[in-house]
Amino acid sequence: MAVKRYRPTSPGRRFMSVSSFADVDKVKPERSLTVSLKKHSGRNFQGRITVRHRGGGHRRIYRIIDFRRDKVDIPGRVASIEYDPNRSARIALIHYRDGEKRYILCPEGLAVNDQVMAGEKSDIRPGNSLPLSRIPLGTTIHNLELQLGRGGQLVRSAGVGAQLVAREGRMAQLRMPSGEVRLVDVRCSATIGQVGNSDHSNETWGKAGKSRWRGFRPAVRGSTMNPFDHPHGGGEGRSGPGGHPQTPWGKPALGHRTRHNKATDRMIVRRRKK
Repeated sequence: MAVKRYRPTSPGRRFMSVSSFADVDKVKPERSLTVSLKKHSGRNFQGRITVRHRGGGHRRIYRIIDFRRDKVDIPGRVASIEYDPNRSARIALIHYRDGEKRYILCPEGLAVNDQVMAGEKSDIRPGNSLPLSRIPLGTTIHNLELQLGRGGQLVRSAGVGAQLVAREGRMAQLRMPSGEVRLVDVRCSATIGQVGNSDHSNETWGKAGKSRWRGFRPAVRGSTMNPFDHPHGGGEGRSGPGGHPQTPWGKPALGHRTRHNKATDRMIVRRRKK
């Protein structure tokens, strides 16, 4: 995939770049695999804002993605590779031999009319899904399960891939895109290959309006607020935080560990940060 850059015909165009979409088939999404997506603008079921700076944005139709890959030993053909506004990766429409259609994440190297399959008998090819016990060491994988039968939860963004490092007993060691090494049950499945659309990180939005199209609203600096509204607020003229940077609710904002998950701490062999 290539990135298209614009000529500086205006300030907004000067640094803007977009995907060329050369790898995408210009077709409408499969209607049976789409649902309407309701906007919540960062609000919970009580109507209170729990995620700030969200709202607006273009209307999206949600594509139902098969993260479980539970069509075992049934071959499928890639009918089209499509754009998905709900994720950074491309998606592939699969027509299975029994007539069912499903969307999967499109890995690097997968093309129209290629064959894909899930199950222990599958070949080691991009797009095929296998248990970790059947995947050779050193293979790049994505769409990784953490709990058996739950479906892929990790390594799903554009251009990322995990590596199967080792197997010992019922656990496998995987190196995540962040550099973290963690243990996963060898019965859990993963898809072969690296997620496609690897140039996504090279795109530059170029103007504030493009952020608004995606549902991101402006963020106001705490130092411009009043002391009542933010710990950084107040003072005569421009003034710093006057201490450690804090959130609007007085919590440490930089370098403070927020992970509290004792249940899975034992699964982490090496953390991404020392």
